[in-house]
Amino acid sequence: MSTAAHIVVALIGLLHIYILVLEMFLWTKPAGLRAFGQTPQNAELTKVLAANQGLYNGFLAAGLLWGVWLGPIGNHIKVFFLLCVLVAGLYGAATASRKILFVQAVPALIGLVLVALS
Repeated sequence: MSTAAHIVVALIGLLHIYILVLEMFLWTKPAGLRAFGQTPQNAELTKVLAANQGLYNGFLAAGLLWGVWLGPIGNHIKVFFLLCVLVAGLYGAATASRKILFVQAVPALIGLVLVALS
């Protein structure tokens, strides 16, 4: 189960790097507009906020990948950052888009279960 936990946590970390790129660098580009359902005008108005959000996603990714790098002794770090992702996903699903529930919260919950079983 430990290998599965490491893989899932690493994938969630990589997902958050992808979200960082979308929010910080592609927010006003076609990929960012599609991913977040933005109009070019709204994206231009909100690009600084999105970049800030992207930076936070980068910190989540760094914490998750740090926990994976530490191996089993990093389980407490994985749990902390997975809980952060879970809370962010639940909040995002409640306030922005239900899609966030399945993109962030559900994978974080799966990761938490796998880490707990490892």
